[in-house]
Amino acid sequence: MSEIQRTPDRDAEENMGLGIVAYILFFIPLLAGKDSPFARYHANQGLLLLILGIIVAILGSIPIIGTFIIGPIGSLFVLALFILGVVNAVQKKRKPLPVIGGIQIIK
Repeated sequence: MSEIQRTPDRDAEENMGLGIVAYILFFIPLLAGKDSPFARYHANQGLLLLILGIIVAILGSIPIIGTFIIGPIGSLFVLALFILGVVNAVQKKRKPLPVIGGIQIIK
């Protein structure tokens, strides 16, 4: 018997939960769904979001401009991207996040 081929739709259906988890702990899908392109895609998006969050936190610590402008606006932007990423995973889409989504760290 031949093994059932995993189509992109089937992969997204089976690994939607890992796609959601990727935005909270990006490395979990890398361990649990290492053979899933869907899980790896969202793990990459989650890692990019983590890096952006760290950059916003560092820049947000700059006195005055960081505290009152970069920090609050950047944090809202990161939150919006987080929500968008989770919604994409729930809808089983591989849609890149705005601004950072085109970068690929995890292949």
